[in-house]
Amino acid sequence: MSLFRLPTDRIDQVADWMSKQLNARVPAADPAERDPEFIIDTVGPGWWFARMYFRAEVRGLERIPEKGPVLLVGNHSGGNVSPEVMVATLAFVRRFGPHRPFFQLAHDMVMAYPVIGTLLRRFGTVGADRDSARKVLREGAAVLVYPGGDWEVHRPTWKEDEIDFAGRTGFLRLAWDENVPIVPMVNMGAQQTALMLSRGDRLARLLRLDQMLRLKVFPISLALPWGLNIGDLAGHIPLPSKVTVEFLDPIDLRAVCGPELDVEAAYEHVTGVMQEALSSLADERTLPIVG
Repeated sequence: MSLFRLPTDRIDQVADWMSKQLNARVPAADPAERDPEFIIDTVGPGWWFARMYFRAEVRGLERIPEKGPVLLVGNHSGGNVSPEVMVATLAFVRRFGPHRPFFQLAHDMVMAYPVIGTLLRRFGTVGADRDSARKVLREGAAVLVYPGGDWEVHRPTWKEDEIDFAGRTGFLRLAWDENVPIVPMVNMGAQQTALMLSRGDRLARLLRLDQMLRLKVFPISLALPWGLNIGDLAGHIPLPSKVTVEFLDPIDLRAVCGPELDVEAAYEHVTGVMQEALSSLADERTLPIVG
C-alpha cells in the first residue's frame, strides 16, 4: 500500500508548491488600477478591431441601468481567448463612457499573465474575488461576471447554444446581498473561434490542476496556430467568427423570490431567461463562423 501512496503524496506536494507559486504571482485585486485615460486611448482601436475581425454586433445596451451598481452576468465562450468579453466590455464603455466605474472579474490565471494582466487591470479587470466584487458594487460600479468560468468557456463547440454554469450560484448570493439588479447577457459565435473538442475534466483531475491552478478542465481543441491544442494555456489565434452579444432585461431577485433568496429558483429563472435568448440567437445563425 505504501508503494502506491508515496507517488501520490509527492504529486500532492508538487501541486501545493505550484499553487503557492501561482498565488504569489497573482496581484491583489486593486480597483484603483483602472485607468480611464488608458481606456480613452484604447477603446477606439479596440472597437475597430472587434467590428472588423469579429463583425461584432451588440444589442440591448439600453437595457442596462444608466447609473448605479449592476451585476452583468454572461455565458462564457471561446476558450482562453474569449472575444465576447472584449466585445461586451468595449460596447459598455462606448455607451457609458470610461469614467463610469466598470470592472470585469477574471480567473487568477488570466491575471497572472505578464503584460496581458497589466493591460487588463488598467481596463478594469480584477481577480474573481467575491470581496472585491462586493467592494466595487457598494461604490456604485457595474461588474461583469461569467459564472460558468473555465467549465463553460471550454465546452465542446457543438454545445455552444447551451448555458452551462455547472450549478455555480455565487453570483446570485452576491446580487442578493448587495441588492443590485442582474442584467443577463448572452453571446453567440465566440465558441466558433476554435473547434472545442473536450473539456478534459478527467485529465485535469488526474493532473491535480484544480489543486494547483484552480482549473477544473484541461481542454483539447483544434486551433491556430497549434493545430491540436491541449490545455490552451498559451491561448490561440481565434478564427474570425461573427460574434453577437445581447443584453437582456434586468432581473430583480426579490421580485423573483420574495423576501428570502431561493437559490434554486433564482438559478433556474436566470439561466432559463438566458437559455431562451441564446437559443434565439442560435436560430438566427445560418453558417458556422460566417454567422
